[in-house]
Amino acid sequence: MTFSNGPGVSYVRAGEGPASWLVGDTYTVKATSESTGGAFGLIEASIPPGSGPPPHVHTREDEAFYLLDGVLEIAVGGEITVARAGDFVYLPRGIPHWFKNPSVNAARALILVTPAGFEQFFVEAGSPARPGVQAPPTGPDEFERMAEITSRYGNHIQAPTGASTK
Repeated sequence: MTFSNGPGVSYVRAGEGPASWLVGDTYTVKATSESTGGAFGLIEASIPPGSGPPPHVHTREDEAFYLLDGVLEIAVGGEITVARAGDFVYLPRGIPHWFKNPSVNAARALILVTPAGFEQFFVEAGSPARPGVQAPPTGPDEFERMAEITSRYGNHIQAPTGASTK
């Protein structure tokens, strides 16, 4: 939706935006390069218990997390910290990191990437999410596809046990 009184102003309602399943999580794109003039991308993430992406490095964008609900273990360069609702974490590009939900309840976070562009990765690499349905786990074949797409976005991921990046 665009407001009639301002060019470039956008509004995305709760529950709206392209949603994708990826690595067992649900990622909903709220702001894109197109809607922010390239300034940033914003993704709402729902991370079920035990889920989260493998270790990875962004080479083109900085990433920030604001935890809305739940708990996430966030590993940065070998150090692990526990983030809780209301916590904020900023990760400059070039820093290896990963996050995982160690609790029994889903975690929700806003993920900001700047400059914009990487938010499209979630749409391209994931599969369309269905409302009210939990994301399926990522298998080795899906991981290889995701790793290839990740590299096109200038990022690098570490394969989980049993998967390869060819």
